[in-house]
Amino acid sequence: MPNIKSAKKRVKIIEKKTLRNNMIKSGYKSAIKRFEEAIEAGKIDEAKTLFSQATKKIDQACSKGVIVKNTAARKKSNLAKKLNSAMA
Repeated sequence: MPNIKSAKKRVKIIEKKTLRNNMIKSGYKSAIKRFEEAIEAGKIDEAKTLFSQATKKIDQACSKGVIVKNTAARKKSNLAKKLNSAMA
């Protein structure tokens, strides 16, 4: 446990930021999961809208610093590949 006042404050701030990061991470993972379930079910029209939602969530996570830019690009690329292969 920190004894110094500023260290106690940092602990509180870190806890808040950790909760925010976990919320954002959970959001984009859920969006990806919904997209993949639609692909597996064969619902292409629904998958297209879920693809745009998932990419938006990934971009938001990237802009907040939860994931790195290249990780976001890789995830979006993988989703696009799955969508294109399902449409073909």
